Amino acid sequence: MDVKIAVLGGTGLIGSQVVKILQTAGHEAVPLSPSTGVDLLTGQGLSDALKGAEVVVNLTNSPTFDDASPAFFQTTMDNLLAAAQREGVRHAVILSIVGVDLVPDLAYYRAKVLQEDILKAGPLPYSIVRATQFFEFIDAVISWTADESTVRLPSNPLQPIAAADVAQAVADVSMGAPLQGVRNIAGPDVFPLDELGRITLAARGDARNVVTDDTAGMFAAVPGDVLIANNDAVIAPTAYREWLGR
Repeated sequence: MDVKIAVLGGTGLIGSQVVKILQTAGHEAVPLSPSTGVDLLTGQGLSDALKGAEVVVNLTNSPTFDDASPAFFQTTMDNLLAAAQREGVRHAVILSIVGVDLVPDLAYYRAKVLQEDILKAGPLPYSIVRATQFFEFIDAVISWTADESTVRLPSNPLQPIAAADVAQAVADVSMGAPLQGVRNIAGPDVFPLDELGRITLAARGDARNVVTDDTAGMFAAVPGDVLIANNDAVIAPTAYREWLGR
């Protein structure tokens, strides 16, 4: 049965692909964002946008990764759940991060745990999709600790995933029954982050040197192998080297 699925953050990297997948499957997928007149922070336009929707997918993200991020997720989730309950939405889906509850030293990860907890305690049946780091995010990770000649990266293991595979997983969950729990998704290969940097720079023809530095960048605060998936994860098909070569 074709249903109306509202996709908040539906014009972004993941959201725009989720909308296309859902529409191709025959559903009425509606992208919602400030550019379409819906502001999740203020609640403006939210109730009207959710009228008739059976599923709401929240892919909005905090504009910062710092101590302001918990307030963003608190406010936006409160607004979303209140409006969704008023409009009779039957399933709420969010995208989170593999291992997010194991990194208390990062404010943004604490904020994402808060978002999950608000959803779990809320009035709607729910699903949480936790993904590993996106392929598309690796260039930004490299840039955080780079200068003209050197990139400093820690050796944490990562199991990155293509944004297209994340979008497919989110769409699949959105079209199914509420999980009342978490589905973990990850790419097929595990790399130390410093090695991932070397592979990426080589593919780009970038001659900068990667130096292993376990104090460098945001992921230096991540303990052990918490950013790689457990045995329960769904493994996506796209390999990083394959994606780089496209």
